[in-house]
Amino acid sequence: MSKVIVITGAGEGLGRALARRFAADGHRLVLLGRTLAKIEKAATEIGAHATALACDVGAPDSVRAAFAAIGAKHQQIDVLINNAGIYAPYTIAEATDAQILGSIATNFTGVVLCTRAAIPLLPRGGQILNISSESSIWEQFPMNAMYQATKAGLERFSLAMVHELAPAGIRVTAVRAGAMYDEDKRGLGIDPDLQRRWGEACVAVGLDFRKRPISHYRNVADAFARLLDLPPDVQTDFVSLHARAK
Repeated sequence: MSKVIVITGAGEGLGRALARRFAADGHRLVLLGRTLAKIEKAATEIGAHATALACDVGAPDSVRAAFAAIGAKHQQIDVLINNAGIYAPYTIAEATDAQILGSIATNFTGVVLCTRAAIPLLPRGGQILNISSESSIWEQFPMNAMYQATKAGLERFSLAMVHELAPAGIRVTAVRAGAMYDEDKRGLGIDPDLQRRWGEACVAVGLDFRKRPISHYRNVADAFARLLDLPPDVQTDFVSLHARAK
């Protein structure tokens, strides 16, 4: 049965891979992203099943406008996937205001705002999937305090929503995802000196990303598709997906 699925941060990476997979399954997609040109390109590639809407998930008015537009087109939505996220290494001592506030706004506040906006459109049996990171439970992840903290906050919020939305028949799941790539993925685009310092700090605590396994976005998207087919009497509070060596 075709579902209406809203995906934030859908212009690239996992969000785009999820949109491609769900469109191939016959679902209708609403792609949200801060940069309209990027999500319009993704929607054009996917075809008639996808609609693109500009939305800064960390800005309340932008979220309200996007979900008002969604509600005007669709009587209801079946799935919200809170995927939008900001990731960049930096120390708190060196962090700019924009880096700190941007991480909170996109990685955490955006999840809260989009969840609130989606609730009136979600029927009994609807789903919310909140994308977290395996790094949220790592003891050490150098130069990523804000990323870890916001993803941990997302998980705590997600669990609260499991209980708050249960009476309405809406299922909520936090999905911890591991390292992923596709052929379009580029580097972090950060200063080479910062890149070197970050790499050395990670190796010093046992995180050598050159030796860790990595999954392809499309394979992770296949796993997400299974979450849309859960029996109605099954609840999954947390799902952990991480790369494994072939």
